[in-house]
Amino acid sequence: MEKSNPIPVTAVFDIGKTNKKFFLFDENYSIIQKKQTSLNQTTDEDGAPCEDLALLEYWIKNKLEEANKNKEIDIQALNFSGYGASLVHLDKAGNTVTPLYNYLKPYPEDLFDKFYETYGGQKQVSLQTASPPMGMLNSGLQLFWLKHAKPFKFEEIEHSLHFPQYLSYLVTGECRAELTSIGCHTVLWNFNQERYHRWLEQENCLELLAPISPVSYTCSTKSKDIEAEIGIGIHDSSAALAPYLLGLDNPFLLVSTGTWSITFNPFNKEPLTYSELRRDCLCYLNIYGEQVKASRLFLGKEYEHQKEKINDHFRGATLEKEVELDSILLNKLMKEANPARKLKLEKAYSSGPFPKDKPGDWDISQFDSYTEAYHQLMLDLVSIQAESIKLTQDDKKVDKLIMTGGFSQNDFFIKLLASFFPGKKIYTSSLPNASALGAAMVVNGIEESAGRQKELKDLLGLESHEPVKGLKVKDYSWKESVIT
Repeated sequence: MEKSNPIPVTAVFDIGKTNKKFFLFDENYSIIQKKQTSLNQTTDEDGAPCEDLALLEYWIKNKLEEANKNKEIDIQALNFSGYGASLVHLDKAGNTVTPLYNYLKPYPEDLFDKFYETYGGQKQVSLQTASPPMGMLNSGLQLFWLKHAKPFKFEEIEHSLHFPQYLSYLVTGECRAELTSIGCHTVLWNFNQERYHRWLEQENCLELLAPISPVSYTCSTKSKDIEAEIGIGIHDSSAALAPYLLGLDNPFLLVSTGTWSITFNPFNKEPLTYSELRRDCLCYLNIYGEQVKASRLFLGKEYEHQKEKINDHFRGATLEKEVELDSILLNKLMKEANPARKLKLEKAYSSGPFPKDKPGDWDISQFDSYTEAYHQLMLDLVSIQAESIKLTQDDKKVDKLIMTGGFSQNDFFIKLLASFFPGKKIYTSSLPNASALGAAMVVNGIEESAGRQKELKDLLGLESHEPVKGLKVKDYSWKESVIT
């Protein structure tokens, strides 16, 4: 039956490791429907937890079928945003050869060493590919592992697809690759030569990778599931950056916070240095195929861990409300700057601008109150975050810093961060579904979306924040170790 006056919509599947979301956007990119679920994991042949691809495929096709039967909407475009560092391997019949291995799965040390020794050492390969050595988080190393540890499985592989492109393949049947997925710490892409790294050809892996298409590539599909323009998928971090690239006309830094805090500078085109690499910097590729210099910090995990420690120590004194920033107390802590009282990283020790091999042990008992301990925690976390942000900068002055995610809702954190950057304009952005929105914009055409800049900027919900008056953070720095 024909639909009568249906609303034209863009559908997006935004697939995270924990939450799976399905969005319908209208022509103004307002969300008119959002459905969310979490799916049970399965295990791989080694007993390690991993994504249940069959269950995920069933959920995706079920949501599409429901949407297709809805007479009030007309899906004109569909795209997929998904997490990276994951490859799906298909045989000649289009069936999966292996499970979707979890990127947190331990990588065999002997193969890890063999790879880097064969191709010039960690320093050289990491600089060429802008990818710190991270084992399974380097999805290219998953291919190397399969070839050398599971050769019979490797021989069955006809195509290896990045996870976002596999999601698109489920609907289109087309095998494609695109640069945002290729360029996310995969050890696949030679950033200097702008081509695949030579190791892929020497290991007979290059022929397994799909043809590279622009991230805005679409194919027309007519099937029982959907009749629309279908995108080829996009890496979720690059998708979340897209609305800001399309909606803003001045250079900016974007700090995406949560369990991980990642700072993106799409305007720093300087090659990654070894010093930056060792301080948890890397590069991504954006929707234009251009380098994005980034720095990482395991911020949210450290914050939650230490906040719980403070709560446990000051039982009965835990504040019901969020702690408000006390500039007098912060100035006192900075003036004394007692190294023994400074934060010792217990979860984020191996990440960020001052990485260490072993965790510290922060002694909460040396503080007189919950408030004092919390202020020291925030002072040091923001100081470390500020150093991480500075690592992405170059000689070009970028005076706009935008914070998104969980810490953008923490007033204490934002005010303190603004005080560390008095020469920058600090904004928070109320754009909770940026990766889904970015995927929707890309599938509708990058040029078309860029032509609606003012409209898109309004969607970002930017709110400015000022430094705290009288707060003297200029000379304060948290430093347990410095790599040079």
